[in-house]
Amino acid sequence: MYIKPGQEVIGHSKGRRATMKKTSFYIIMLVALFITGCGQVSSLPTTATTSPRTLTVMTHDSFSASESVISAFEKENNVKVQFIASGDAGTALNKAILSKDNPFADVFYGVDNTFLSRALNEGIFDPYYSSVLADLPSQYKMDPQNRALPVDWGDVCLNYDKLYFSDHYLQPPKNLEDLLKPEYKDLVVVENPATSSPGLAFLLATIGHFGADKYLDFWRGLVANNVLVVNDWNTAYYSNFSRWGGDRPIVVSYSSSPPFEVIESKSPDTIPQTAVITSDGSCFRQIEFVGILSGSKNLDLAKKWIDFMLSPNFQEDMPLQMYVFPVNPNAKLDETFQKYLSIPEQPAYVSPEDISANRETWINAWTETVLR
Repeated sequence: MYIKPGQEVIGHSKGRRATMKKTSFYIIMLVALFITGCGQVSSLPTTATTSPRTLTVMTHDSFSASESVISAFEKENNVKVQFIASGDAGTALNKAILSKDNPFADVFYGVDNTFLSRALNEGIFDPYYSSVLADLPSQYKMDPQNRALPVDWGDVCLNYDKLYFSDHYLQPPKNLEDLLKPEYKDLVVVENPATSSPGLAFLLATIGHFGADKYLDFWRGLVANNVLVVNDWNTAYYSNFSRWGGDRPIVVSYSSSPPFEVIESKSPDTIPQTAVITSDGSCFRQIEFVGILSGSKNLDLAKKWIDFMLSPNFQEDMPLQMYVFPVNPNAKLDETFQKYLSIPEQPAYVSPEDISANRETWINAWTETVLR
């Protein structure tokens, strides 16, 4: 269509203005959608980068776990786990009791059956029935209210240096009673039960085996046979035990010591040079527990952590980290433990209630008999 200069085409002009209005409307709509879309997109990183919460776990000084295992829990639950090492089991329990009105942790792991009754009587734990408890053997469950849930076990037993006995053409002792024979004079080192967890466990083994009325007779016999008493396991095992340069071929240690030797060995030698005495009543089984501290501000995470500690993933990691063993039968042991671990069929038993009621009395009586 030809248009002369100055000629107005009214219909075309209206249509153009209408088109411009529509175009402006669409632009406004697109901008609005873009802004809305940007708002939605920008909200995604906020959710993904939410700062992790912190779960505080109080432990004894011997606690250890693989970094990859802990990281898996942290990633799955968007949490940072903070561990507070608080001394040996007895010291850590004292700290938990002193701070029970204002706990500085959410969870406490490491109280064992020698201190269990005290922990329960002080009311430091809240009950929690983990779904994993159904899988655990009843022998490990010592609190019917599920305030303290079992995590691991280990046996304190007499260890002996095989090479020493073969070099001296001497048969190693078979049981506690043998230690009183003259041929084993000057050969035994033990830990002080007042300062050492394995020392206390061995004292309890003698009480469980001989009875609370006769165990001191056994210790008098050990004194007559020149037993050596030291303050801690490291000194007994790595300074006095003949396997590591000392002059005592019999030491109070753990049933896990022989496989530990093989796993930690830097030489191709795959046969442990240490053996364990596992006769009836000669060992004491320690069971360690975990519980949610009353007043935890992260109750949901505390429950998840306990479930995690009882899961096969964590349970299978423990033996190679702390040389204790899983209570969950679905956890598989490393083949070295399966090959060399000695498990007593009948460890000595003293109930947590008796231990709680008599621990200090027994230790004081032992001190008067053995050290004075």
